[in-house]
Amino acid sequence: MKAGLRWSLGASLALAAPAHAQHAAVGANPLQTPAETGQLGNFQHIGFRIDQDRMTVSVRIDGQGPFRFLVDTGATRTVVSSALADRLALTIGPVARLHSTTGTSLVRTALVRRLELGPGRVRRVEAALLESPDMGADGIVGVDSLRSEKVIFDFRTRLISISPPTHRVPDEQGTVVVRGKLRQGHLIVTSAAANRVPLTAILDTGSDITMGNAALRQALETQGRLGPAQRMTMKSVTGELLNGEAFHLRNVTVGGAVLHDLLILFAASPIFQRLELDDRPAILLGMNALRGFDQVTVDFPRKRLRMIVPGAPP
Repeated sequence: MKAGLRWSLGASLALAAPAHAQHAAVGANPLQTPAETGQLGNFQHIGFRIDQDRMTVSVRIDGQGPFRFLVDTGATRTVVSSALADRLALTIGPVARLHSTTGTSLVRTALVRRLELGPGRVRRVEAALLESPDMGADGIVGVDSLRSEKVIFDFRTRLISISPPTHRVPDEQGTVVVRGKLRQGHLIVTSAAANRVPLTAILDTGSDITMGNAALRQALETQGRLGPAQRMTMKSVTGELLNGEAFHLRNVTVGGAVLHDLLILFAASPIFQRLELDDRPAILLGMNALRGFDQVTVDFPRKRLRMIVPGAPP
């Protein structure tokens, strides 16, 4: 299992992956057919795959590729593997400070002049450089490529649809809309709870597992709402290890939507402190939670989260 990278004030916060997980980086293997990606009006549709419970898409860099990148709403900056940067002879930029689940380190950056995510989507970004084996991919698409738009993750069709925030998406049966706020590039919602304990939730499509902070664990333990624990070892994107305990929670609610029997990992990580959420119950909603919905829409400019619960007609 792999989790995402998230940046703050020029530095990043990285979620991690269990040490037993195995990943193979992909170089230039095609991941999409032409039918899986396209543009219709103001919408751009990009096909995605689920690789070991993580969302991946095809990306072209400076006209070369495609390469396999994770899609991570928890990452405020885009990442490229060191091997790929060397292979493409990218211009090396300044060193940045990386704040991961296990500590702080310095990483190189590189200039990507043309990052292409679907037809017509070209960005110039300064990307962090990390190692492919630790990421399990050739790179990470962060919200610096998405934050000005509305992004729809449709798990029924395996499509990511990107549109301007002014485009109205009609509600379907089973639609839940939650208002939130942006903090350091992250969409945060407060109308959430775990086993009836109120909490703050942050979306993180780059993590395959949901992570909880110490304040949430203490509140659940005080009320006797935690069951048996299972030990789990995490490996950060810098290769360092972090030990924690995971629990199955009976229900986690976001707005009016309910997720049952959700696995949440608790570990001593500085992530929540960096987001100023270490003093009250909070979770990072990983893919094991988000895949419980048929569709998830993140409207960054309007600070809204829109979900369609399973069983709703397409």
